[in-house]
Amino acid sequence: MKKFLISALTLFSLNTTNAFAEQTPAEALLLQMNEASQHLNYELSYILIKKNSIEPLLYRHARQDSQQLAHLVYLSGPVREVIRRGSEISYIEPGTDPFTIESGQMVAPTIPLLNSDVGELSEFYDFIQVGRAREAGAACQVLRVVPKDGLRYSYVLWVDEKTKLPLRTDLVDRDGEVLEQYRTISYSINDQIANILDGLNEVQLPEVLSLPKGNVKQTDWSVGWIPNGFEAKDLNRYRMANTDRMVESQVYSDGLFSFSVYVSDSDNNSLRGQLVRQGRRTLHSFVQGDAEVSVIGDIPPATAKRIAQSVTFQPQPQPETSTQ
Repeated sequence: MKKFLISALTLFSLNTTNAFAEQTPAEALLLQMNEASQHLNYELSYILIKKNSIEPLLYRHARQDSQQLAHLVYLSGPVREVIRRGSEISYIEPGTDPFTIESGQMVAPTIPLLNSDVGELSEFYDFIQVGRAREAGAACQVLRVVPKDGLRYSYVLWVDEKTKLPLRTDLVDRDGEVLEQYRTISYSINDQIANILDGLNEVQLPEVLSLPKGNVKQTDWSVGWIPNGFEAKDLNRYRMANTDRMVESQVYSDGLFSFSVYVSDSDNNSLRGQLVRQGRRTLHSFVQGDAEVSVIGDIPPATAKRIAQSVTFQPQPQPETSTQ
């Protein structure tokens, strides 16, 4: 294993020296972390710590030719697994039939920034070296990922000096409060993990679902302000099963965080002026005229409120009346 680790890290060094030459030390370290997390064969045992819960998880990753294989297992409670085979992500959860979608990332509690585009993030985030520390028994470089506009959360990362794998990540708000932590308990790098994950290619998993594209081309509302770097995804319209209300929604993401804007007709059940944060998730909802506007996502309350209040509506055309 030691020979393999030395060879792998030497290969990364040769391939990425030119790419890192013009980067700051913190950005170069993030790029090395990104490369290592996508190319090494490794296993991470870690816990996700939130305010009222601790979730133990096991994440295995291997590289086969140009394809990534990964397996995330929840170690407590009902059996839950997420499997990645290249661009296909399969979800196995209690109470629902297993399903597979085509995506570049797991929607699951993996350690943040494993597959993020560091080059794109550098336009909207500053990368700052903090110093050295120990995590999971290993010497680490510590750095911060801080938004340039102060309108989103920050990350503090502990990166193993030898393997360049992330061993700890803290999500921090503007006041310095830690909202959640990913903390590695143990980890290993060896070819046996590739042999174990090779078995995923033989597992019978559901066929890839054909997800519908955004089913709305035009709407009578628009979001007037979002923080720089967030891009709008498909606009959707659907009927809520519990209230029978028609809702339109749009997702925005900057590659690190995301939020959704929901617009529907208001009724007696509408939330009027509610602003709630639970951990990393914020909900802001209010009534504007005959519509209820809600913003839900991984953003600070002040940012969610500003986005929601920027939503404007186009006046509906009045029907023509005939004159005698």
